[in-house]
Amino acid sequence: MLNPIKTPEQLEKEIVSCEDAFQKKISGYGGKRTVMVCGGTGCIANNSEAILEELQKQIAEHGLGDKVAVNHVGCFGFCSQGPFVKIYPEDTLYRTVKLSDVRQIVEEDLLQGKVCENLLYVDPSTHQKVQRQDDINFYKKQKRVSLHGCSLINPDFLEEALGYDGFKALKKALTEMTPQQVIDEVLASGLRGRGGAGFPTGRKWQFAANVASDQKYIVCNGDEGDPGAFMDRSILEGNPFEVIEGMMIAGYAFGASEGYFYVRAEYPVAVERLERAIQDMEQVGLLGHNILGTSFSFRAHLRLGAGAFVCGEETALLNSIEGKRGMPRPRPPFPAVKGLWGKPTCVNNVETLAQVPYIIRVGAKEYAKIGTEGSKGTKVFALGGKINNVGLVEVPMGTTLRTLIFDIGGGIPGNKRFKAIQTGGPSGGCLTEKDLDTPIDYDSLVAKGSMMGSGGAIVMDEDNCMVDVAAFYMDFICNESCGKCSPCRIGTKRLYEMLLKVTGGTATEQTLKDMKYLATVIKDGSLCALGQTSANPILSTMANFPEEYEAHVKDKKCPAHICKKLMQYWIDPDKCKKCSKCARNCPANCIKGVPGKEPYVIDQAKCLKCGACMAGCPFHAIEKR
Repeated sequence: MLNPIKTPEQLEKEIVSCEDAFQKKISGYGGKRTVMVCGGTGCIANNSEAILEELQKQIAEHGLGDKVAVNHVGCFGFCSQGPFVKIYPEDTLYRTVKLSDVRQIVEEDLLQGKVCENLLYVDPSTHQKVQRQDDINFYKKQKRVSLHGCSLINPDFLEEALGYDGFKALKKALTEMTPQQVIDEVLASGLRGRGGAGFPTGRKWQFAANVASDQKYIVCNGDEGDPGAFMDRSILEGNPFEVIEGMMIAGYAFGASEGYFYVRAEYPVAVERLERAIQDMEQVGLLGHNILGTSFSFRAHLRLGAGAFVCGEETALLNSIEGKRGMPRPRPPFPAVKGLWGKPTCVNNVETLAQVPYIIRVGAKEYAKIGTEGSKGTKVFALGGKINNVGLVEVPMGTTLRTLIFDIGGGIPGNKRFKAIQTGGPSGGCLTEKDLDTPIDYDSLVAKGSMMGSGGAIVMDEDNCMVDVAAFYMDFICNESCGKCSPCRIGTKRLYEMLLKVTGGTATEQTLKDMKYLATVIKDGSLCALGQTSANPILSTMANFPEEYEAHVKDKKCPAHICKKLMQYWIDPDKCKKCSKCARNCPANCIKGVPGKEPYVIDQAKCLKCGACMAGCPFHAIEKR
């Protein structure tokens, strides 16, 4: 239990003590080993909590309580290989651990010191087993800044955060720097907002600092709504203290005494750990009045969002915090001038605030060495889709898409051909093979017709239909439009209807011309970024895959055999063994033949295109056309 922290000296004393304890923990001091279990949402969904409990139970049964400690940590990032169990001081990483594996880990590793070879990661290229996390290719080209401490510290304990660089930056800012010096340092670092727009963070703080007001606010945008995105959630789950520290430094810089975390209610683990972190900091005096004996006072509050995608837009988010409907406001005035309850407010997302402590600790000059000329630091991506290594990736800005997909991501499953990567979320663009050497930074992605966005990266292979992909994202955008402005409310719906005509085989060449025109109207006439970027999936896929749209419209065929109304299931009579299994599996009773005598035939007029026949054929006699 920490003592009250009222002065910089007391904080320094606690930091030294916690650092010593943390180093002893991972170094095996006194012969005591530590077992860390992934406590991220993905691994929890795969039974990691039960694994942790079983570890604790069996360790107690074997009388190892004095020799082995067990606790959970945040996300390891390599989600397709979870759940993870890591053992210190040997730094042994076990992956895809099941409840049934716990006994082996306890009896072989913890009791005998024998590595469980069957639970180690196997490199797909060398086929060699890898014991240490840092030796796995997935991690080699990453650099953790926003994910600092995730998978290493227990996010439930302030002591763990203090033991791993926590609040050193806050102490430095409050005792060695003026507010303007903090802003200047962030400006010099080149940090740009990680929420998607890429606006210089220090400049936003400067705007708010220049406005005279009796009250100012800092808001952390944790309303992560992109399909497949989980960057902010994982940071909050793995090290909530880092984000709180970043928020406090921001508040000190431009004069905010209150901060609001806006996190979607669908993130219960992140919410729980964030709440606990705030309470623990209040108890020791790191939140409240006259922090560290200075004139700086700060309170942190938590507000839960209802999952509306539009509330990721900063003015809609502010309306939601105020208890109003989550709808964007016209700008200007910008929130930095007139935001929450009419007061100057800076809205930064989770990842942006998580970068701030690192900048203050190491200095702007050192931070600016990471990344490119126009995009400094690192960026976290949620890498998903048709990719071998699904997970959370943090790389220096300027890393190429090729490195992200093939070196870190491990390439495409089944050695299939890479087709596209969607960056920037549902309103981002699709980039193709010719773009693989594009550096990942704000300006380069925009120049290619996509954008950084919050960090979603969905990979597609040769089996994906790009028209269907565009339709999926347009359906999402239609559902998430707040309805305030007609170009977005009505225009996106009309675009989606046109796309359904394309996938349904009823579109004409004029339909494609109308889609391009309407996309431009929506982009120019919408109030907020959701509407302004909503047509990007259509425009980018039409630009990069015109042949697929032409095939749908002119030939009435879907080259990828995805669009149901444009494809057929067909039985090859030469491969058909006349076993009748397909007919027996068919829910529409549309497959006819004579068992043992005549090949089976599908009545296309009655076929539901459910695929049950193809999935159940043991002779692979059924194919898509």
